[in-house]
Amino acid sequence: MYAVTKDFLGKPAPPGYVAGLGRGATGFTTRSDIGPAREAAATTNKDSTSKSEDQSERFKDAENEEGLFSGMPYGADDEEADLVWTQIDAKMAQRRDGKRKDENLVKSDAPAIEEHLRSAKRQLQTLTADEWAAIPDVAQLAETAARAKRRRVAADPRRGNNLGERMVQVPDSALVGVLASGGMDDSISARPVVPEDGAATDLRALGQARDAVLRMKLDAAGQATSLKSTDAAGYLTSLSSESALVGIGDLARARKLLKSVTQASPTHAAGWIAAARLEEAARKPLQARTIIDEACERCPRSEDVWLEAARLHPKGTAARAVLSRAVRALPQAVRVWVAAADAETNDTGRRRVLRRALEHVPTSVALWKAAVGAEPDPADARVLLAHAVETVPHSVDLWLALARLEPYAAAQRVLNRARRAVPTSADVWIAAARLEEQCGSGDVALLLRKAVASLTANGAPPTRESWLTLAQQAANDGLPATCRAIIAASSDAGFDADDSAADRAAAYAADAVRLGPTSHEAARALYSLAVDAAPTNIDLWKGAAALEQTHGSPKDLIDVLERAVQRLPQAETLWLQLAEADPNNVDWGRSVLERAFAANPESEAIVLAAVALEADAGQYARAVALLERAIKSGGSPRVWLKTAVLHRRLGNTNEALDAARRGRERHPDSAYKLWLIESQLLQKTGDIKAARQTLSQALTQSPRSSAELWLAAAALDEQSSATRARAVLERARVHIPRNPLLWLAAIRLESTTGGAGIPAAQALLARALQECPKAGCLWAESVLMAERPRRKAQSVDALKNAGAQDPFVCSVVARLFAAERRPDKARAWFLRATAADPDCGDAWAWWLRFESNVNDDNEEDKKSRIEKLVAACTKAAPRHGQVWPAIAKNPDNYGLSISQILHLVAEALALTRQLS
Repeated sequence: MYAVTKDFLGKPAPPGYVAGLGRGATGFTTRSDIGPAREAAATTNKDSTSKSEDQSERFKDAENEEGLFSGMPYGADDEEADLVWTQIDAKMAQRRDGKRKDENLVKSDAPAIEEHLRSAKRQLQTLTADEWAAIPDVAQLAETAARAKRRRVAADPRRGNNLGERMVQVPDSALVGVLASGGMDDSISARPVVPEDGAATDLRALGQARDAVLRMKLDAAGQATSLKSTDAAGYLTSLSSESALVGIGDLARARKLLKSVTQASPTHAAGWIAAARLEEAARKPLQARTIIDEACERCPRSEDVWLEAARLHPKGTAARAVLSRAVRALPQAVRVWVAAADAETNDTGRRRVLRRALEHVPTSVALWKAAVGAEPDPADARVLLAHAVETVPHSVDLWLALARLEPYAAAQRVLNRARRAVPTSADVWIAAARLEEQCGSGDVALLLRKAVASLTANGAPPTRESWLTLAQQAANDGLPATCRAIIAASSDAGFDADDSAADRAAAYAADAVRLGPTSHEAARALYSLAVDAAPTNIDLWKGAAALEQTHGSPKDLIDVLERAVQRLPQAETLWLQLAEADPNNVDWGRSVLERAFAANPESEAIVLAAVALEADAGQYARAVALLERAIKSGGSPRVWLKTAVLHRRLGNTNEALDAARRGRERHPDSAYKLWLIESQLLQKTGDIKAARQTLSQALTQSPRSSAELWLAAAALDEQSSATRARAVLERARVHIPRNPLLWLAAIRLESTTGGAGIPAAQALLARALQECPKAGCLWAESVLMAERPRRKAQSVDALKNAGAQDPFVCSVVARLFAAERRPDKARAWFLRATAADPDCGDAWAWWLRFESNVNDDNEEDKKSRIEKLVAACTKAAPRHGQVWPAIAKNPDNYGLSISQILHLVAEALALTRQLS
C-alpha cells in the first residue's frame, strides 16, 4: 500500500502565509527566518560588549534621543524648537527666583510672635490678684456657650438640629403605670405616664416594678442558657457556700439537673452529695438525709458519702449509727475512724474507737497521733508511742513525740534509734541538738557537723535555704547555740569547690541582711562566717557592727569592733566607732583613741575625735593641746575650723579670729567655712563693716566656692539695704547657677518687702522653677505663696515635679491638711516626710509644732505622740534643713540634746512663712 504524496511539499510558501493561522496562531518568528546565529555572532563579535554597555546606558534616560533617533536628520525646525524651549525654561526659572526673594523679604520684615506679645506681657504685670481671678478660663467660656445654645434650642427646637429630642431617664411614674397595668412593655412612650389620681410616687411600688424588670432579665438569661453537660465535682464545689446556691435562682431546675446526674451515674458520689447539699440549702434537711442515705446504699465504698451522711444527721446517736455502718463498710478508711472518734461524747469512748481503729489500720500515723493525743496520762501516752514507733518506724513525728516525753538519757536513746530508723531526716539531728542545748551537756557544734556528714553520706543533704530555716526556728525558740551550730555546720551548703572566699562572704552577708530583721542571732552567725571568709573586708565588719548596734547589747558591739580593729588596725572608722561604743565611759574612749593613734599616728580623724571627746568631757585644755599639736603637724582646713569653733565656744574671740585668719591664709582655696566663722565673729563683736569686708573679700577671691558665702553676705546686707542684698543675690546666681537656695533667698527677699514686691517674688519664682524644676524647696515655697483656692492644685504640681519623697514638699502638704483640720492626713504626710529624709530636721520640727498645737481631747494621747516623735527624732539625729543647722550650730546652744534643739527649731519656725 503506497502513501499519498502531498503536492505542496518542497515548494515555497505563498506570500503572507502564516503557519497554523487556521488553528488560531497569530504569527511568530523562528531563528530560520532571521538567519543562522553564527553569522550574526561573527558580524558583531568585535564590539558586542561595548555596544551592549552603550545601549544600556543610552536607554536609561527617557529624554536621550541618541539611541532612538540617531539616524534622523537635525534640521532648522528642530533647532528653532530647542531655542524656544530653552527660553521658556529660563523665563520660568527667573519667575521662581523672584517669588523666593519676595517671600524672604516678607519673612525678614515680619516681626516675631514675641514682639507682638511683648507689650501685652508688660501690661500683665500691672494686673492685681482680683483681676487675675476674674479672667474666665476656657472651661467657663465653653460652658457659657453651651448654656446659650441650650436656651436657643429651648426657645425654638427647630433651630437645634434635632437637639430638642433628648434622651432622658425613664420617670418613676412610667414604671408605676406599667405595674398597675399588670404587665411590662419593652417600649416606653415618649409621653410620661401620669397616675390618674395625681398621687405622689409610691417608692415601694417602684421597687417592686424594678424587681419585676430584674426578674424578667434573669429569666431571659436563664432560658438563653442551655446546659448540655455538667461536671458534678465542680458543681459540688460551687455548692460549698449558700451564696452560690442563691445565684442558681431556680431550685426546681437544679433538682432536675442533679437528678439526671444521679440517674446517669448512680455510683458517682459527687452527684449525690451535691443533691443533698442542695436540699440542705433549700431548708429541707429531711429530703437531704433521704438522698444521702440512698447515696450510702448506692456508693458504700465512698468515704465522702459516709462523712457527708454523718454531718447531715443529728449529732449523737444518729451520727454514731451512720459512722458505725461506715466503719463496717470501710474498715481501712482513716478519716471515717477519726470522724467516728470525734462523734463520741466522752474521752473513754473516743479512746476505745481509736484503739479499735488501730487494730484495723495499725500503720496509720494520723490514727496513732490521735490516739496519743486522747491519752490524758503522759505515762500511757509514752507506752502508746513506744508501740507506735515499733509499728511505724518511718514516722519522724512519732519518734520526736516519744523523745519529748522521755527523760534526758532515754530521749538520747530514742533519738539514736530514730537516726538509725530514718537516716535521711535532718529533723532528728536538730532535735538531738536542741536536747543537748536544753540540758546543757554535749557539744552541739560537733553533733551538727556529724549530722551534715551523715545526711550527705545517705544522699539526702538539705538545701541551704532549709538549713537557714531550721536555724531561724531554733533562734526564735531561744536556742542560740543550736542556731549558730546549724549555720556553721552548713556553711558549705550551696557552694562549689571553686567558689572563692569573697563570693562566699558576699553570700553570707546577703543572707545576714535578709534575716537580720526577723532573727538577729542567725544574722550574727552569718556575719561571723562572712568576716572569717574575708577578714580584710571593712564593709562586712561595718555590717556586723550595725547589726549589733541595732539588735545587740553594747558588750556585743564592743566585741565585734575589737575583733575588727585587730584584723584592720588601719581602719579609722572602726576605731572611731569603737571609741563611741560606750559614750558614758570617757576613760574607755580615751584609751581606745590612744591605741588608735598608736596604730595610725598621722590620722587627723582620730585626733579630732579625741578633741571632741575631751571637749565633751570638759577637758578643754587637753582639747586645745591636741589641736595645737595637729596644727604643728600641718593642719588641714578642718583642723583650723575645729580650732576656731572651740575657741568661739570658750569665749576666746581673739583666739578664734586668729585661728580663722591663719587657717584661711594657709588654705585659701578650701576655707570658705573659715571666712564664714570670721564674719560671724566680727558681727558678734559689733564690727559689721569689717564683717561685710571679710565676706566681700571671700567672694572676690572664691566666687564659686559655696553658696553659703553669698547667702551670708546677702543676709548681712539685707539689714541695711534690700537693694544691696538683691544685687548680691543676682551676682551669686551668675557665679553659681541652678542653685535653688539662692533663688529661694531672692524670692523671700522680695516677699518681705510686701506690696510691689509680691509680683516680683512671683516672677522670680517662675524663673526659678524653670531653672530648677526638681527643687523641692522652691515648689514648697510656691505652695505657700499661692492663693488659698490654688494651693491644692499647686501642691499636686509640686508632688509631680519634685517627687513624693521630697521632705519639704511633703511637709507643706501636711501643713495644708493641718490648716484644714484633718489631723490624720497631716500625720500621714509628716510621717512620709520624715521617712523620706530623716536627716531633715525641719520636717521633724514642723511635725512637733503640729502635734503641740493640735486640739486633742485626750491629753495623755497627745503627750504620748509627742514623746514618740521626740524619740524617733533623737534616733534619726538630723543635721540638715533650712532652720535646723542655724539653731544646732549656734554657740549658745552648745551641749543641748537633740530633743532640746528640736523644741527650739519648732519655736523658730513661727518666724517663717505661715499658711493663712
